[in-house]
Amino acid sequence: MTIAIVDYGMGNLFSIYNALDYVGGSPKIISEPDELAGVGGIVVPGVGAFGQCMDRLCRFEGALNSARECGTPIFAICIGLQVLFEESEESPTARGLGWIKGRVVKLPLSVMIPQMGWNSLSIKRPVEMLQGIEDGDMFYFVHSYYGQPEDKSRIVATTEHGVAVTAAIARDNLFATQFHPEKSGAKGLRILENFVRAIRC
Repeated sequence: MTIAIVDYGMGNLFSIYNALDYVGGSPKIISEPDELAGVGGIVVPGVGAFGQCMDRLCRFEGALNSARECGTPIFAICIGLQVLFEESEESPTARGLGWIKGRVVKLPLSVMIPQMGWNSLSIKRPVEMLQGIEDGDMFYFVHSYYGQPEDKSRIVATTEHGVAVTAAIARDNLFATQFHPEKSGAKGLRILENFVRAIRC
């Protein structure tokens, strides 16, 4: 089934397209909300600022909400994870999608900002999307802010960068990573392969 990669002008589309294609998915870059109807899964990538991201993503909000309510698997990456929250310190006047209760906050000033490069994961609970991933596996991060969900059980993995940074969250048919799986070598491809497998089941 088709995996729709949402093109709202803020994502590294071709890297995630190529990675999904490599692991046997059927990705398609879509630029109109009505193209989300009937797809097998959805990827929401993202690079940039929270407010600008929401300004461009807002026209997809209704279609994304419908897909989520219908149980379509959704994978959000980097700023795609952050906009799942209600608000962000980066853009105080902007409203997020609100799928995850909580807010996005800036990394502490005591560490290098942005966090850029490889860092290890600490798995908090097993989920299908992290099959084959172990504590200490390395993934590629580029970010200055991170999500703080009110319900800590949403966090399935963290990484350490001055504080315990939310690295991955899961809720029902929603999975999201602060790191970039498409830039994280074999382990990142394994996560994308898990996503493709979940769509086919």
